Amino acid sequence: MVSRSWRGPIAWIVVSAASIALVACAPTASTPSPSRLPDGSGPVSAGTETTIIENLAAPWSIAFHEGAALISERDSARIVEVSDDDDVREVAVVDGVEPGGEGGLLGIAVHERYLYAYSTGADENRVQRFPLTGSPGSLGLGAPETILDGLAAASNHNGGRIAFGPDGTLYVTVGDAGDRESAQDPGSLSGKILRIAPDGRVPADNPIAGSPVYSLGHRNPQGLAWDEGGTLYASEFGQDTWDELNVIEPGGNYGWPVVEGIADRDEFIDPVQQWAPDAASPSGIAIAEGAVFIANLRGERLREVPLDDVSSYAEHFTEAYGRLRDVVVAPDGALWVLTNNTDGRGDPGDGDDRVIRVPLE
Repeated sequence: MVSRSWRGPIAWIVVSAASIALVACAPTASTPSPSRLPDGSGPVSAGTETTIIENLAAPWSIAFHEGAALISERDSARIVEVSDDDDVREVAVVDGVEPGGEGGLLGIAVHERYLYAYSTGADENRVQRFPLTGSPGSLGLGAPETILDGLAAASNHNGGRIAFGPDGTLYVTVGDAGDRESAQDPGSLSGKILRIAPDGRVPADNPIAGSPVYSLGHRNPQGLAWDEGGTLYASEFGQDTWDELNVIEPGGNYGWPVVEGIADRDEFIDPVQQWAPDAASPSGIAIAEGAVFIANLRGERLREVPLDDVSSYAEHFTEAYGRLRDVVVAPDGALWVLTNNTDGRGDPGDGDDRVIRVPLE
């Protein structure tokens, strides 16, 4: 049963340069510029967080439709609906999903009465769209239409985040699926961020004519969000040295597997922030109140990077809720944070997994 429960005081921790010694001790591929170390800027003000949903099974992504939240579950392939009064019901089980390792039913997005879903099949990852039927409280899914397929699948590095940009096109993160060199191959869709029209066509203004590739040189990107000016930010899992927050430019090359983290090489675009993987493993991201909020899995914290000073950050909920998979902005402006302790790598407790609502003031 999913249920509504628990309230608790919010924990906000501002990280200073002095407290990031653990990063300096991490294995180094490059040394971060001092100007990119945290400087202790203050975090966004927030109210008391509330756990509004419990007992989800390996949840992965949240999307909103007409005030109702839709949540994907990776291994069960379920889409669950949460209405604005916190009632929960199963909308559908997506057919043809073959969960395994990090694969399964991953990112979802809603656009013009379609639900879009990124999922792992028998031998590939794909993006499908489903007509949304009914209304909040009785939503259903119509017959699927595959709009993007042939994406490499593996036990890890599947990417899987999808989001509609302010330009109305769909952006798709695709991991390297364990084939490192594919990230630098513009003819491969692996290790890329893709951009397609809602029906799957390639936009005429993509950086490579006829190709859905929007940026390359990625290992396993899993977060997408835009600021008010239309700048695209993306989070990315590194390997052993640095996880990243990047500003994505059309046609940009982000260096993997040649470099990891800040490299100061002209042919690659450096991240605006980097963290040691044991303090990060960033997945979903959201932008609200002038800051990027990043859900971290291995780091078990919600990280906040102010857009007016991307050299700094604050940390919230450190080890309070375990692994965090996604964060989104709800219609009322609050953050919804999705935990991910039942994915086989966490330490689930009573009530896991859950959705935490964080009001911003």
